[in-house]
Amino acid sequence: MSQDIYFEKIGKDGAPVFWGHGWGQNSRAFLPLAQSLSATGQHWIVDFPGFGKSVIPDEPWGTEDYADRMAEFIKSQTDEKIIWVGHSFGCRVGLQLAARHPELISGLCLVAAAGLPRKCPLWHKLYYGARVYLFKGLKKLIPVGLSKEWLYKKFGSADYRNAGPLRQILVKVVNENLSAIAQDVSCPVTMIYGSDDTETPPDIGERLSRIIPNSKLILMDGFDHYSILTGAQHRLAHKIKDFIKGIKGA
Repeated sequence: MSQDIYFEKIGKDGAPVFWGHGWGQNSRAFLPLAQSLSATGQHWIVDFPGFGKSVIPDEPWGTEDYADRMAEFIKSQTDEKIIWVGHSFGCRVGLQLAARHPELISGLCLVAAAGLPRKCPLWHKLYYGARVYLFKGLKKLIPVGLSKEWLYKKFGSADYRNAGPLRQILVKVVNENLSAIAQDVSCPVTMIYGSDDTETPPDIGERLSRIIPNSKLILMDGFDHYSILTGAQHRLAHKIKDFIKGIKGA
């Protein structure tokens, strides 16, 4: 059933490496990194269902559904255990994969990993809780058949406004707490964060590293959620290459 997932394969020999992109992105986000590491193995860059050229799921998926679908895809491509490299949302899927399908995963390299709730001051929680309450109330007042787009623009985040048919999936995903899932991850895990990341702050990595038994945390100074993939590309590629070598040599 791999026909609903768009992918490109880079490299011919060596360890199988699968790349999972962040929310709102597609396989293009990882193309330069995968190309720079083509000599280290066989690299699959994919569009998750609903992103890029892949088919949108017919119901609101959670990350466990994405992980199960990716497990089917992985088994259709290789008989070997794979290394999973993810960014943000792709890290959520990677954690679920390693916990739900440990027989498929030899290691996780997670860049700007999401999966735990961000720590916020009380005023922040109260403010956004009130906005959500007001949004839901106003939404009910709009007659059936009329557009609610102005509400999304007024109250929604950039991701929510741009999610379109994936809005229900986004809401489901961002409200997931993967603490219990992370505890079940037994393979080696390296997590890499930018010191200036405000989307998935390094604090999330610090907490994940205390939950995941066999994990390592790396902090890269001066980079945020997205520049870690571009401005830090050379340094990031070196870290991922070291991780791949370590897994291959284990």
